[in-house]
Amino acid sequence: MRLSALLSCGVVVLAGCASMPVTGDVKPVDASQPGDSQVQVYAVPPREGATPIEVLDGFLESMTSDDPNFMTTRKYLTEEAARTWKPSAGTTVLAKAPNRNGPMLSGKDRKGTEGAYTLTGKQVAAVDAQSSYQPLAPTDYSQTLHLVQEKGADGRREWRIDIVPDGLVLGQSDFRRLYRSVNKYYFATGRTNGRSALVADPVYVRNRTDPVTRMDTATQTVRALLGGPTNWLRPVADSRFPSGTALKKGVTSLAPDDQNVLKVPLNAKADKVGRTACRMMAAQVFFTLRDLTSARVEQVELRSDRGQLCSLGSDEAVEFAADSGSGAPDSQYFVDAKGHVERIPGNSKGTGIPGPVTGPLGGGTVPMSAVGVSRDEQVAAGVSANRQHLYVSSLVADGELGEPVVTSGAGKPQDRLSAPSWDGRGDLWVADRDPAGPRLLRLVGGKGTPQEVSVPGLDGGRIEALRMSADGVRIALLLSKDGHTTLKIGRVERQGSEERPTVSVEDLRQAAPQLTDVSALSWSGRSRLVVVGKEEGGVQQVRYVQADGSTSSSGSGVLPGVNQVTAVAAADDEQLPLMAETEDDGIVKLSPGDNWQTVLKAGSSLVYPG
Repeated sequence: MRLSALLSCGVVVLAGCASMPVTGDVKPVDASQPGDSQVQVYAVPPREGATPIEVLDGFLESMTSDDPNFMTTRKYLTEEAARTWKPSAGTTVLAKAPNRNGPMLSGKDRKGTEGAYTLTGKQVAAVDAQSSYQPLAPTDYSQTLHLVQEKGADGRREWRIDIVPDGLVLGQSDFRRLYRSVNKYYFATGRTNGRSALVADPVYVRNRTDPVTRMDTATQTVRALLGGPTNWLRPVADSRFPSGTALKKGVTSLAPDDQNVLKVPLNAKADKVGRTACRMMAAQVFFTLRDLTSARVEQVELRSDRGQLCSLGSDEAVEFAADSGSGAPDSQYFVDAKGHVERIPGNSKGTGIPGPVTGPLGGGTVPMSAVGVSRDEQVAAGVSANRQHLYVSSLVADGELGEPVVTSGAGKPQDRLSAPSWDGRGDLWVADRDPAGPRLLRLVGGKGTPQEVSVPGLDGGRIEALRMSADGVRIALLLSKDGHTTLKIGRVERQGSEERPTVSVEDLRQAAPQLTDVSALSWSGRSRLVVVGKEEGGVQQVRYVQADGSTSSSGSGVLPGVNQVTAVAAADDEQLPLMAETEDDGIVKLSPGDNWQTVLKAGSSLVYPG
């Protein structure tokens, strides 16, 4: 149910009638500020003599508002419940607003002075106290709220809720309106090409102002950053902020000044950090906020009561990017009709003219069916046409094709090797789908003896395809089981010596639970993937999903206008074209703000480096 009075006038003036000013000074407004055009809902307190159902509905509606500290929301609770209720404990996300069943009178009291209602629905996600999103296959939700008659200050007895769970219960549409996904950044544990790589850790923060902390979106995000990695990422990522570091007390707003310098005031815990650690702290803030504020952040300055601790400009922050690349990260690679690997050089106007790569993969006698190119574009791995052998060869020097580095013993091509993928550490990954002994393999630096990687969460599923993230600590897997292929994200943990660590993929989690079958995937940016799949009983879709399993706050992220897609390829830079391989139109591309365009009529296994 909605508050009819608010919505009636909201139809006319975008639900802003309750807050439309009619007096006061004229003030300039920055029209570029994010969230200004969004609907803002104000809570209303319970009326005198409100019935139990009115109290319950008012409480549920009030949870969807921008009520400061939920003070109005708490008026629907008894005095004790209002004092102890913790709305920030987490959020239950339902497919739709909760249904209510009842009332159920107490077995001890049949005089109608207390009762209960049951909230029901289909839960599709949960957001914990760390603001971490966990998608769920639609699950039955049921929660009971108990009401009693409580005597107020005027002596009147009013219905109030005395038993209520902590946290919020929201329908999916309200959740998307109220919250937005942001990426916090931490450093991967260990070394990546001699340095630490930044890892995106997606969380959800409140649009505009958080009702509890009164912080704006940027300040909420920095606060979440200072709190450290979420539990899922914590085993493989570190923060350079000393334990206990927090924003200076009373800070509720952060915004760059007219020079695009963002000054972040911290408490005394950050006073004794060295220059190197401080610059890494500033890099965490820079990458976390670079796409969040309406004004572009060009420099981050960390401060405390002692003054400036350090600063980091956008030109200096480049050294902390997740991977170094080769200077041409917009190039694409594919396998032509003869099984040779070709490169499409990137340029500012779009894709260039394809040509064979240097080395035996570009003109050798062994035809290939799939290719994976290292992120520095120095070497590539090719899977033979029968998918039995994996070769690694230089892309910068001619020579003979060496012996295969991996060989599958499976009898059928579809049971042999997957397409390979390179992580940001320079390691090569491939899956052998042999039913007699399926395995996930890793080759350090793309050479040497393959190391088998344990994946304890497979639960009988088989790895059909994989893609490594640029940071090297996350892997996206397509798993087949019981006739369906689903997408899961795993955490790559390394233990032991740096030279020869024991590697495993831990804590697999659903990344696209709304899709019952996923046929292709690619990383697209720091914490986003593009996937091809179908919902139960639906048709094929190409859509974006976040690495935490959530979808875009503006909608489902479905990309229209392309059919019969067999493969997709995207880059870490989200501004580069999305590529897709189709049955009818060949290889096509989708540039930001444009329509799908055909690039090549023939070719397969198109990939960006990685």
